[in-house]
Amino acid sequence: MPLISAITSLANPSRFASFADRALPWIAGAAALTFAVALYLALFVAPPDYQQGETVRIMFIHVPSAWLAMFAYVIMAAASLGVLVWRHPIADVSAKAAAPLGAAFTFLALATGSLWGKPMWGTWWVWDARLTSFLILFLMYLGIMALRSALEEPSRAAKACAILTLVGSVNIPIIKFSVDWWNTLHQPASVIRAGKPAMDPSILTPLLVAALAFTLLFTALHLAGMRTELMRRRLRTLRLTAAARPAARLAPEPAR
Repeated sequence: MPLISAITSLANPSRFASFADRALPWIAGAAALTFAVALYLALFVAPPDYQQGETVRIMFIHVPSAWLAMFAYVIMAAASLGVLVWRHPIADVSAKAAAPLGAAFTFLALATGSLWGKPMWGTWWVWDARLTSFLILFLMYLGIMALRSALEEPSRAAKACAILTLVGSVNIPIIKFSVDWWNTLHQPASVIRAGKPAMDPSILTPLLVAALAFTLLFTALHLAGMRTELMRRRLRTLRLTAAARPAARLAPEPAR
């Protein structure tokens, strides 16, 4: 299978870095173009909502950010399995690069959700199931990054962060189904649901284009982060090798 063989070859860090160099300009260009289309649709095509008015446009940032906040954690969970089970050489690089992106999108989702909730609910924040579980997701991101920073040895940091990530992954289905399991202020699913989406096409189309634009942006930033992390680790290896050479020269020769 040529496709599977090509994907498997990316496990080699040098080949992955070469792939990232070639793919990044195309993905970044596609993200910029899609953002331009999404911005036009969101500002000039999508009509004001009959209840929410112009504040409905916050949704075109809030919903893609929330989607990517969870998607980034799913990537980290899959990479954590790669670290612990298969010891994939790129897995920890992917998890480390995804963490700050996931934290940023989670914060953006929380901030835009508060801006959206004030005119709709009359309050900036409520401790309902969806919002609380999403706040826990943000704290999980911060905890994983703090744990990695606290451990100097890379292999120990990779394993510890992988375990914590997998433990925290139980929160993802809670976020997804919280509006179905509990009575919350947050509206239920409107796009991915049984039957057809609950949104009018005039709102749904700009939202899907915005989600695609944000996903392309995340992909570009994730690839760039992974490439930077690979360079950093390669530089660390070179420094350790260079530091070991003088020590080897100064070591006394064995007696003959």
